[in-house]
Amino acid sequence: MAQASSNIVIIGGGIMGGDIAIIFAAAGWNVHVMSPSQKTRDALPGRIAAGLKKLGAQPVDVKRYARLEDIDWNAVDLMIEAATEDLPLKQMLFAQAEALARPDIPLATNTSNFPIGEIGKSLKTRSRVAGLHFFMPAHLVPLVEVVSAGFTDPRTADALEQLMKQLGKAPIRVNKDVPGFVGNRLQHAMMREALYLVADGVTDAEGIDTAVRYGFGFRFIACGPMLQKEMSGWDTNYLVGSALYPHLHSENAPPQFLRDMVDKGHTGMKAKHGFWKWTDESVASEKARIERALQAGFDILRSEPRDHANNDG
Repeated sequence: MAQASSNIVIIGGGIMGGDIAIIFAAAGWNVHVMSPSQKTRDALPGRIAAGLKKLGAQPVDVKRYARLEDIDWNAVDLMIEAATEDLPLKQMLFAQAEALARPDIPLATNTSNFPIGEIGKSLKTRSRVAGLHFFMPAHLVPLVEVVSAGFTDPRTADALEQLMKQLGKAPIRVNKDVPGFVGNRLQHAMMREALYLVADGVTDAEGIDTAVRYGFGFRFIACGPMLQKEMSGWDTNYLVGSALYPHLHSENAPPQFLRDMVDKGHTGMKAKHGFWKWTDESVASEKARIERALQAGFDILRSEPRDHANNDG
């Protein structure tokens, strides 16, 4: 799949769509964003310019459209859908894109919530449908999940994986269309235990964050959990896991206190109240701090090869 001077259509220009646009614009692609929202279209140039500046890339003109039909699809090389997490809406958008796009280009979705197989099940050319799941903020977080449904042509997944590498991302192949794919399954497995540790009075929200950020999470920028256990020894991991797993939480729903928080509207920064209370000033300050930390981590990862040595003996 071509890179520079290629054309991408991104459906949806919100938080995820805008950041995905930054990735491709920084790599020299011609970016076309479709959003029915005038407010979203008006905000895009500023968002993309700010993102490109942080990446050290030159400013570019991103084209914006209110309808898919307004785009010249003859030159389009890739479509990524990043619309609202609404399954009927995504299915409708893919049907429209299939009718407009050349039959040889991949049609990808950024969904984190719906099976790829459900989104593309009614398409005539569903073999070219795959998932490209970015993580927020997409222009800084290197991970991209390349997700195959049962009908996805392996050549489509191969091309998307190679493209993500060309764009400087760290793609992984998700070969089964399982709920949550890989990243969200890992995150929610940890979050379930974290929430129940709070519910059981073992620690508080601050304790959870400190344990992760300054404990095992601190190591993760240097090596993932599998490589870390290669160093510490799988025999030790097996013994500890055998003793600990029976005591870990396995409930099939979050604890009641979280339901109560949501019912009260205590949903975090956007509501100015979650585990912590927030003001506009403290939200802005915290988001700026987090972005600085992410940028520093991004620079560390960008400076080293992603594949550790293969020592097969």
